[in-house]
Formats: sequence, C-alpha cells, structure tokens
Amino acid sequence: MTTYGTAEGAVRAAGRPRSAKAEKAIIDAVLDLMGDGIAISELTIEAVAARAGVGKTTIYRRWSNKEDLVVDAMATLKAPLPPMPGTSVRDDLHVYLGAIQREVEDPRARCVMAIAMGESERHPRLVQRVREVTIAPRRKALRAVLARGVANGELRHDLNIEIAMAAVVGAMMWYMKWPDVHEVPGDLAALVADELLAGMRAA
Repeated sequence: MTTYGTAEGAVRAAGRPRSAKAEKAIIDAVLDLMGDGIAISELTIEAVAARAGVGKTTIYRRWSNKEDLVVDAMATLKAPLPPMPGTSVRDDLHVYLGAIQREVEDPRARCVMAIAMGESERHPRLVQRVREVTIAPRRKALRAVLARGVANGELRHDLNIEIAMAAVVGAMMWYMKWPDVHEVPGDLAALVADELLAGMRAA
C-alpha cells in the first residue's frame, strides 16, 4: 500500500491490487491542477480523474476522500531529508539547507504549498495534516541539529533555538520566494549557514 509518507496514513477502501502507474498519474494530476492555481475547495475528484486518465472508482479504491488524496499528493513534494553527516553544525546545516533549496526551486511545489497554506481557514484539518507530513519532520531535524550544537559547545549555551530555527529557514525563504527580485547564488545554502553561524557560535 502506497502512503507517500503521510503521518496518519490515508484511509483507503479495500479493492483490487494497486497499480503504481495509476497512483502516480493520480498524484501528478492533483499536483498539476493545484500548480495551475486550482484551490483545494475547487479541486474535484472528477477533475483529477480526467487529468489522470482514470475512472473515479480507481481513485476511490485508493483514497476514501479528497482530503486524504491531497495530503498524500503534497507529501510527495517533500522527499526525506538526506542523512546529516553529524560532523559539525555547519556541515549539517549545509545538507539541511541544500535540501530546502532544491525543493523550493521547483515552481510547481512552491505554488502547491502556497495554495495549501493559504486555505488554512477553509480546510484547517487538511492543512494541519499537511504540516505534520511536510513541515514537522524538518522542524524536528533542524531543532536536533541546533540542540546538538548547543550541547557539544559549538553554539552559544544561551541560544534561543526556536528563534534560530526561524532565522535559518526564513533566510532561505527570503531569497527563494522572490527569485526575480533577489539574485539567488548557487551556493546559497552554504552562504546562509555560514552567515547565521557567525552569530550563533560559542565564543
């Protein structure tokens, strides 16, 4: 059973054996439609089925409702983080920020995430699940990197880890959200990590 890394696991009805090709077509259809600017409230199973070239029953055999389908589709936009080397905070941040940079350079991914996050009032449960799947694991990984740095003396003992996390991610998003305004260096991840570490390192 394909779950695409959802936190809760989408509820799917039992049926005929899964087709990986059909599932990929369905997931791609959801992302393509949202990438075209279709809001979650306007997204329909009929439209997804037509875009994917499958019948509605094919979708319902795999996902019991639209919410589960959207959560699984959005989970595919966030690949698992590569292993952190653990050799230093600097090395770990380079890996972490490099993964974020590769993700946000995808225009479709940026558009889909913006649509989902912008519908938190209409679809609070769905957006919360998306956050649990796509954002929470990255926050946990970043917090662990910074906490380890504080514990081993690389970073200041009085570092506010929550503020530091916001600074790390916010600096990346500043460049990646408006690439037409700010020139994005190819080594952006390394530059951000090094600049922020200059203020976070232990004396």
